[in-house]
Amino acid sequence: MAESNGFPGSSQVLTFCKNLFSRVIKASDNVPQHVGLIMDGNRRWAKLKHVEIKEGHNAGFHSMSRALELCYEAGVSTATVFAFSIENFKRSSAEVDSLMNLARSGIKQVVQNGEMAQKFGIKINVIGDRKLLPQDVLREVEAAETITKDNKRAVLNICFPYTGRDELLHSIKEVVQATQIGDMRGSDINEAAIDRHLYTGGSPPVDLLIRTSGVTRLSDFLIWQVSRRDVVIEFLDCLWPDFGSRQMAWILLKFAFSKSYATAETDPEDYDVETRGQPLKKNV
Repeated sequence: MAESNGFPGSSQVLTFCKNLFSRVIKASDNVPQHVGLIMDGNRRWAKLKHVEIKEGHNAGFHSMSRALELCYEAGVSTATVFAFSIENFKRSSAEVDSLMNLARSGIKQVVQNGEMAQKFGIKINVIGDRKLLPQDVLREVEAAETITKDNKRAVLNICFPYTGRDELLHSIKEVVQATQIGDMRGSDINEAAIDRHLYTGGSPPVDLLIRTSGVTRLSDFLIWQVSRRDVVIEFLDCLWPDFGSRQMAWILLKFAFSKSYATAETDPEDYDVETRGQPLKKNV
């Protein structure tokens, strides 16, 4: 889970390497502007480590912080993380409560106690069906958005609680309502209109999607946004708590230097129906 600190001064070396990777990626002038993260594997990690599931989610939060920090250091302007699916409400009440507690404390940590939001000028957007959230969690969400609303350098979209189907339905309803009240003509309904009314409507197009845990499906995350053929999708075998700066840096470097070549060389047999024609890339 944690970054290696096996020798004296290793933290300084790690910081140096992170900064070096960030400069190299920026210099390539091919930085993904919008990265999506499916942070899968927290529960399996906890079971393998013989610890409580909540410890797996805690470890996953720290992995998210490391990944986001490197993304923003490298020049990524927007990150969208799948924090909690609407389907997760079907889990045990104990686990749901634990996840809500983690969300509450995590949002506080990012905004108030941590340096990331201030350091990178991050504006936090919590997107999804908010009416499903407990009132105390909703208050923290609204406070985080208020505190960071004037930040302009970067954006963090936290999908909580969220599914891609719910987002698409929300967009369609918004478009229909706009036509009913006269703000939009029927002839104006097109893909661009759907894009504008998605929860991520104010964000740049998704360039890169990463999923851990060895599962090669989208699990109802950003299903409309990643349907474009130029989106790079990376599926990794490691569990999310084991995902660190090294893996994030490698993926960003590959994107920066190999995207055009990889797209040109993709074999038709490597395409998958669920990703709507996206090249599947599975890495250990």
